[in-house]
Amino acid sequence: MTHPTAALSPAQAAIDREARYGADNYTPLPAVMAEGHGAHLIDVDGKRYIDMMSAYSANNLGHLHPRVVGALQQQLGRLALVSRAVHADNLGFFCAELADLAGLDACLPMNTGAEAVETAIKAARRYGYDRLAIPDDAAEIIVAANNFHGRTTSIIGFSSDPNSRRGFGPFAPGFVTVPFGDAAAAEAAIGPRTAAIMVEPIQGEAGVVVPPTGYLAALRRICDAHGILLIFDEVQSGFGRTGEMFCFEHEGARPDGLIVGKALGGGLLPVSAFIARRSVMDVFDPGSHGSTFGGNPLAMAVARESMRVLVDEDLAGRSQRLGVVLMDALRAIDHPAIVAVRGKGFWVGIEIDPIFTKAKAVCLAMLRRGVLAKETHDTVLRLAPPLIIAESDLLQAVMIFAEALDEVAPRRSV
Repeated sequence: MTHPTAALSPAQAAIDREARYGADNYTPLPAVMAEGHGAHLIDVDGKRYIDMMSAYSANNLGHLHPRVVGALQQQLGRLALVSRAVHADNLGFFCAELADLAGLDACLPMNTGAEAVETAIKAARRYGYDRLAIPDDAAEIIVAANNFHGRTTSIIGFSSDPNSRRGFGPFAPGFVTVPFGDAAAAEAAIGPRTAAIMVEPIQGEAGVVVPPTGYLAALRRICDAHGILLIFDEVQSGFGRTGEMFCFEHEGARPDGLIVGKALGGGLLPVSAFIARRSVMDVFDPGSHGSTFGGNPLAMAVARESMRVLVDEDLAGRSQRLGVVLMDALRAIDHPAIVAVRGKGFWVGIEIDPIFTKAKAVCLAMLRRGVLAKETHDTVLRLAPPLIIAESDLLQAVMIFAEALDEVAPRRSV
């Protein structure tokens, strides 16, 4: 008897199998990747793509960076996991190196970005009770509208996205939402129960929304004046993505707590962390927080080498320099469907006028031409290439974007 998928292409068979046995919680582009090297991906049919997504910044170093792969292989020959029931010989080195990179005092390693956000929320609340004399179970954290901090039930409770929230309540109280980019609104929302302000320096999922210049520095001054914590979520914007090691450095607005992840794992493993001032980290005591895999030796070896590569290859500086090239090339495209091009470094959002076409249609046309990019909220196409991408690949991807836009949104004669 012939298997029902026998006549299908390898790509379609893989897509159908995933649809049958997986959950329908993503709408992937119709390409099945089999290999990745540097800034390129290769699908199961052997077609090559320029990667302009970087797995939402998890692949800042590109695919299979040889130094990070080497660190993983070396650590695999020694020790992979012991849990936090005992000490590991490289955990302390990781914590010291990451804290020093961020200009803070201590870090608590986790696995995913959402776990690191949850860690920050717990730290802010306990700090509010222990240090700010906020009544028990009454602490509030000020957040920004249109945020994206993850998908756990507590995080989606303060999301503005109805699709993220529908059917998952009830949600935890304790979050006050203000407009993103409006420092005055954030200050006006501070009350006697406020423990912290927590925002993304640039909102990625919202469409690479860059706040007004001075917003981050203003938040720093406001938090200092009111004696509350400032926490930045740099899971996507961190580790060179915006042209500095961390996005807050553009304004010298060092936070009290910093949430990182994605690129920290070098594109190989999930690694995240909450980094903070010592007084903030000291709210934790034994049994108050943890993770079996958080801080495991294998992840620590990979993350340490990832940080070294970022520094040794000056990838933040490369993001800044070639980010200007990317932005200039995009803004030189004269097409009425382009409403705006915004971003910082190697993180760009191109807003598409829905009268002409949807952003997903542009992504699909780019995919057919060998460039991987993804839309958000129907109207914005996001570009976030690996920081190691060659300038020639970058410019070719821009040319293909222009061709794809002309295909799906033909210019109308006046």
